[in-house]
Amino acid sequence: MGAFIIDGAALAKNIRQKIAEEIKLAKLQPGLAVVLVGEDPASQVYVRNKGAAATEVGMQSWTHRLAQTVTQAEVLALIGKLNQDKAVHGILVQLPLPKTIDAQAVIAAIDPAKDVDGLHPVNVGLLNLGLPSLQPCTPQGCLILLHEVLGNLAGRKALVIGRSGIVGEPVAQLLLQSDCTVTIAHSRTRNLPDECRAADIVVAALGRPEGVKGDWIKPGAVVIDVGINRINDPQRPGKTRLVGDVEFSRASHLASAITPVPGGVGPMTIACLLKNTLQAAKTQMT
Repeated sequence: MGAFIIDGAALAKNIRQKIAEEIKLAKLQPGLAVVLVGEDPASQVYVRNKGAAATEVGMQSWTHRLAQTVTQAEVLALIGKLNQDKAVHGILVQLPLPKTIDAQAVIAAIDPAKDVDGLHPVNVGLLNLGLPSLQPCTPQGCLILLHEVLGNLAGRKALVIGRSGIVGEPVAQLLLQSDCTVTIAHSRTRNLPDECRAADIVVAALGRPEGVKGDWIKPGAVVIDVGINRINDPQRPGKTRLVGDVEFSRASHLASAITPVPGGVGPMTIACLLKNTLQAAKTQMT
């Protein structure tokens, strides 16, 4: 029997509906400002989707589009203005930034109370200490999906593949706080297939198309595939398709539940961004 396909799009829709209802009942108007630098097509799509979702739930949404040639000083000046704008409750700088701009310096310039991406050093520190904070959106979405499928995660062996500060490390922290036994794997991990076969939960965020082979998955494990990769489609010459970091066709025969790509983690990331923006607005308005 095949794995249960975790419908991230449906769960994200429910979260957005609850956010819209809360905004309407509380008569709030949270404001989200997104900063987009350059013309990267994928970033353009992400930003457009985020803006549409924010408007849909009753938030104000602004997109600040800056040229690829913008200087770091100009980006920091914009962040400073947004920090002071009382109508803006959440600030998100779309990554990646051009190599001429220090992304860490830009993130550090955001008011931590408005850091709805959860990447400011203050919010990272609070997360690592297990204290209330604005949590990174994709990791937060991963945990919501896991709790939806498994309920209590305590005692389960979790493997996080990828150690980035945007996904891998914060996912591991959230899993630890859910009382999992957590291993972080990366490019230098030895015997990665064996690590996978020992895990009850696999969160794949390695950035390699189908890099986690299906037969590495422990029978009955739950797989959260964070990856989104565009590859040539051998069935349709000249066309492309999206795949995750996990070999879905084979993994879905061993896992008890698995997220699809697309339609799994992606919609949850945007839902959690809106959740963070509402949280930030409520904090700033009290």
